Amino acid sequence: QVQLVESGGGLVQPGGSLRLSCVASGSIFKNNFMAWYRQAPGKQRELVAVVTIIGSTTYVDSVKGLFTISRDNAKNTVYLQMNSLKPEDTAVYYCKFSQPNSDYWGQGTQVTVSS
Repeated sequence: QVQLVESGGGLVQPGGSLRLSCVASGSIFKNNFMAWYRQAPGKQRELVAVVTIIGSTTYVDSVKGLFTISRDNAKNTVYLQMNSLKPEDTAVYYCKFSQPNSDYWGQGTQVTVSS
């Protein structure tokens, strides 16, 4: 089993920045990828960013150039650096850890962007 612990959410003003972290522990295989999803009020969950074991990244169009996903394999940690935050970025953010035969989800962390 794999456990994920998220941190870094909170309240930030428009234009501000936050960095989310998600630490994985347990039975971890090296051939994995990690991702961030978010679910805003009244909207479906969407994939925000993905990073592979070798550091290849993909992003949803709305955050390209603004958010950066990265990982530290030695620490089994994935990060989401969020810059130039907008009110529409307000959502519960979830990390996801995927490896052969299983997916794991973090508990979610609330990000609120408001004046």
